Amino acid sequence: MLDRARELRPWDVVVIGGGCTGLATALDACARGYRTLLLERGDFTGGTSSRSTKLIHGGVRYLRQGEVGLVYGALRERHRLRRNAPHLVDDLPLVVPAYRWWERPYFGAGLKVYDALAAGRNLGASRLLSRRDCLNRISTLRPRGLHGGVLFHDGQFDDSRLGWAMARTAVSLGCVALNYAQVVALVESRGAVKGVRVRDLVGGAEWEVRGAVVVNAAGPFADSIRRMDDPDQNPAVVLSRGAHIVVSSAFLPGHTAMLVPRTDDGRVLFAIPWHGHVVIGTTDVPVGEPSRDPAASDEEVDYLIEHAGRYLARPITRADILSAWAGLRGLMAAGPEQNTAALSRGHSVGASRRGLVTVTGGKWTTCRKVAQDTVTIAADVGGLSPAHTRTAALRLHGYSRRGDARYPWKVYGTDADAIRELEEADERLAGLMHPALPYRLSQAAWAARSEMAVRLEDVLARRTRALFLNARAAAQAAPGVAAAMAHELGCDERWAADEVRAFTRLASRYVS
Repeated sequence: MLDRARELRPWDVVVIGGGCTGLATALDACARGYRTLLLERGDFTGGTSSRSTKLIHGGVRYLRQGEVGLVYGALRERHRLRRNAPHLVDDLPLVVPAYRWWERPYFGAGLKVYDALAAGRNLGASRLLSRRDCLNRISTLRPRGLHGGVLFHDGQFDDSRLGWAMARTAVSLGCVALNYAQVVALVESRGAVKGVRVRDLVGGAEWEVRGAVVVNAAGPFADSIRRMDDPDQNPAVVLSRGAHIVVSSAFLPGHTAMLVPRTDDGRVLFAIPWHGHVVIGTTDVPVGEPSRDPAASDEEVDYLIEHAGRYLARPITRADILSAWAGLRGLMAAGPEQNTAALSRGHSVGASRRGLVTVTGGKWTTCRKVAQDTVTIAADVGGLSPAHTRTAALRLHGYSRRGDARYPWKVYGTDADAIRELEEADERLAGLMHPALPYRLSQAAWAARSEMAVRLEDVLARRTRALFLNARAAAQAAPGVAAAMAHELGCDERWAADEVRAFTRLASRYVS
């Protein structure tokens, strides 16, 4: 990829940012036949896009805010994503418990509207549950005062694995995608933005890239790219931090999630079974400046513990938290309004006077549609020949409908057999990374060999989800994983030791 990225040729579309929006934009562009280069200064999905609540959903709470169009569009995109990546997007039943007599019919009516907006693309119809039904679904619900609840369905996924599937799909269509490639400047020609200057953060080289149009899909960092174009521009992004905690599946056994419809600050709160653990989130805290690795604050962790504890029979303590992490949402700026929970989760695409195309807002569920809109505008700005989008029915890399596949193999789809072949060739790779994690050393070798993983963090945080599931176990697994990667990458023991030290420091930020 590095060699191809440095070829002296003009690109049609240069995309800055390898999160969900940037990946989807690159995929849409190359699927239309445009010569596309994707540049990410860290690892793919290394920021916000690996720290989501793991839901592909329409957004139940947006109905309360009156954003019916946003919900309708998201439900349509949920259906498409479930169809195009069945190995990565699953049905998730959720229960809304009712502890006041009126909540059960009230929430039930709202979720029937949610069903109707799905317009025949439901993952399952919502229905009222009795008190006994609720406890049969979630045995750890607090029984005192429980009047029943409502069952509905949404989608669940692994965000980083979906991002990688998008990257591989784009590459198969001719895209050149490069991680650890930082854009340090924009390149101007005749008063217009016509390229970027790139620095390879692994090897240190710099070179210039020319393109008909440059797309700024840097998410929370979009304004830093816009300032390269015009230092005096007003901010286009308002930042919000969302934190999550992860606990043992003992707190929510089974495969049904819980949704708390309204917390003290007006948000919803989820407790979601995910990869044999439970993810609880999320918060909504305004943030001034973006950070590459935001951390969950003590106040946010306490907030999540307290609100989950109101609904679970067994209280959560800090000692129960296996990992705590946070991500930044880059929301569309809306004048002086700084209540981030009230800001729209829609998206905006626009071009500057010099032709830099910037996309802000959006989320995983709608990233395909966001990308479609972005590429249509970018093609016009860059003077490219019009071409229709092809992504609505485009199957993503690894596409598989095998119903018997189990985690961790399911997320690899058709690549799973190739990883198992690594274990047959070297039985040492069949061992677990750590007894508390579901991952094998073969997955580390595969990530280094076939998934552009060049840092230990790439494997333990994103190609697998070890860091997000159990930070202490991930740190303990680091030496063995680094050794497996070093063997694949041709690196020495010093490289492995440096990587372990860096990852251990990172993992300490995920321990509550």
